[in-house]
Amino acid sequence: MGRLGLSILKPFQVPFVIVLLATGLSGCGVNNIPTFEEQAKAAWSEVLSQYQRRADLIPNLVETVKGFAEQEKSVLTEVVEARAKATQMKLPDNILSDPAAMQKFQDAQGALGSALSKLMVVVERYPDIKSGQNFLTLQSQLEGTENRVAIARRDFIGSVRSYNTELKTIPGRWWKSLLYPAAQPMANFVNRPGSEAPPVVKF
Repeated sequence: MGRLGLSILKPFQVPFVIVLLATGLSGCGVNNIPTFEEQAKAAWSEVLSQYQRRADLIPNLVETVKGFAEQEKSVLTEVVEARAKATQMKLPDNILSDPAAMQKFQDAQGALGSALSKLMVVVERYPDIKSGQNFLTLQSQLEGTENRVAIARRDFIGSVRSYNTELKTIPGRWWKSLLYPAAQPMANFVNRPGSEAPPVVKF
């Protein structure tokens, strides 16, 4: 049998057969897990980048509002403290596979977003702030950043869903068992209770 196989498969045909096998395996999804994993990690990096962009805008925004509305200290303080908590949080290396750490990160960013929303509501009381060019520029940048955050979160959620689904379904489950035993499901964003409602500010 071995001699028959050797006589059929010529030495120069071996590389061709290997290429065919590799092509067949790739068509069966053998590379899906690492591909989806890298896509999710790239999407996560974009989420972090956009949250950092938002955090970088806040000091100037707070200073601008303070210049016109020093009496709104409680709201300004809430924004500053929420920013500090969000930016000083040390993210563990395994945050993408740690739902508790992901939730803590999301809660901190959600608190900052809520504080910013309250600040914008308060600004409605001060026409001088609303009409100032510096504030208008910062507001535009902040709105653009919030849109980018939303898009980055959406892309991350989709990427994680694809990766996690691949780990749970066939043939991904087989490839995980055979080639990627260390691959773990990733934690994803979840909607915070009440996050769909606008902030309530009492005057």
